[in-house]
Amino acid sequence: MPKAIFFTRLPADTAALLTDQAPPAIEVQTYPMSIPDEEKAKLVADADFLILFPGHASETVIRAAKNVKLIQLVSVGFDQMDLDLCAELGVPVANNGGTNALDVAEHTIAMILAMYRRFVEMDHNVRTDNWRGIDSGSTTYTIDGKTVGLIGLGQIGQRVARLLRAFGATVVYYDAFPAKPEVEQDLGVERVALEELLQRADIVSLHVPLNDSTKGLINEQSLSLMKPNAILINTCRGPVVEEAALTAALQKGQIAGAALDVLEQEPPAADNPILQLDNVLFTPHTAGVTRDTWARRGKFIFANLQRVWAGERPLASV
Repeated sequence: MPKAIFFTRLPADTAALLTDQAPPAIEVQTYPMSIPDEEKAKLVADADFLILFPGHASETVIRAAKNVKLIQLVSVGFDQMDLDLCAELGVPVANNGGTNALDVAEHTIAMILAMYRRFVEMDHNVRTDNWRGIDSGSTTYTIDGKTVGLIGLGQIGQRVARLLRAFGATVVYYDAFPAKPEVEQDLGVERVALEELLQRADIVSLHVPLNDSTKGLINEQSLSLMKPNAILINTCRGPVVEEAALTAALQKGQIAGAALDVLEQEPPAADNPILQLDNVLFTPHTAGVTRDTWARRGKFIFANLQRVWAGERPLASV
């Protein structure tokens, strides 16, 4: 029977939502991510699979996992993994195959609506006896008729595009790897150059992985191309945006606002100036995390482990 070791920071009852999807043919042992590397190394010595959430393992642990046939990440992000070392050792690494795409897409739409309809401020005003503190007739907006620019049209970007169609938005996208024509037609999206997207979009939403080509993609120059009434949504990775440049643009009113699920440093320092801005909405890197997500991730993960155990190539290899 193949053995999978699962290192995680999830509470035991939440982790069980994922491991409950394991078939009887796979033995799963769950341990806290916080245990010392020396103990982890002993645990993985005879393991066939390593499951990680968050997606990080030290060199000590990876080298000790001599029998591991797949390192399976529960997250979509893989920027914390030493992929060069895994390649050197011949150990494939897979992410979650986009099984949290629905969660991130819904979070993205919720952030757009919260910004456009000023939900947080309105809630505060009602609670503090300021019933009409906001003139919604002049300071709130509808998604219908707006142009939304998606930077990245992977599984998450595609789900966001599909949801936006129901709101009546025009959707353009930029991706270094163009979608197939039939996908563009099905989603009703148009691929444009990054500069054109930034100039046209009322809402810019980021859906790219963090790598050398995307780090600092949104910077002083790209922000200068955006409309003064545009908002920026980031539910991918903090370093995709140069935070100091974004802070300056927001302070100057160069763009209207931002909704950020991720930051360069997480959690942010208490004196981070972006936290003082009232035209920014924050969530704590939770876009892809809902109670419903774990079962979806678990089904994919254990199906992937079974594929590899049967001698097939893993899906979602990174």
